[in-house]
Amino acid sequence: MEKLQYISQGQTITQQKNNILKALDAGAKWVQIRWKQSDEKDLYKLAEQIKRACTAFDAICIINDNPALAKAVDADGVHLGLDDCGILEARNLLGAEKIIGGTANTMTDVKRRIAENCDYIGLGPFMYTATKQKLSPLLGISGYETVMQQINREGMPSVPIFAIGGISTIEDIQQLLQTGVYGVALSGVVTQTPNIISTIHKLLS
Repeated sequence: MEKLQYISQGQTITQQKNNILKALDAGAKWVQIRWKQSDEKDLYKLAEQIKRACTAFDAICIINDNPALAKAVDADGVHLGLDDCGILEARNLLGAEKIIGGTANTMTDVKRRIAENCDYIGLGPFMYTATKQKLSPLLGISGYETVMQQINREGMPSVPIFAIGGISTIEDIQQLLQTGVYGVALSGVVTQTPNIISTIHKLLS
């Protein structure tokens, strides 16, 4: 599984598409389409175009929060928030071979996600992020250390855990990797400076 996820940004279909294409051009191999303010028709159009682009770039295309759309455009999978439909429901709709990830904020959430057999966990937020309304409590480095240590201590099944939310510098990523997380999900820093992707890939490998 890729260790760097790009979570898309943009207020309009053009902004979304341009930001994603720049990330793909710069070497992104995993894109999560996240566009909360869209209408249904535009989101479908974007998802269709980005799925084609990801296929051309040999990249993974994940849809945020919308299993039905992921199925409609044959995306590689879906990412589900804590208040979205369950992992099992999405699995029944999409099939065994699709990637299904889930958000977690606490150790309880992590245990729930592992029990639900999700393919990866987006654990966060690390720091404050303006990209999300109704932000869960911030974890900081110590929060990730606590969760990762407990997973190891209790011998839980190893599900890839991605740090997410407000990760904005190379130093953040270096510190997070030291806690034992599998990878990182980035938004603003990649949107603003897509060329940082090659540096991050080196760090993650």
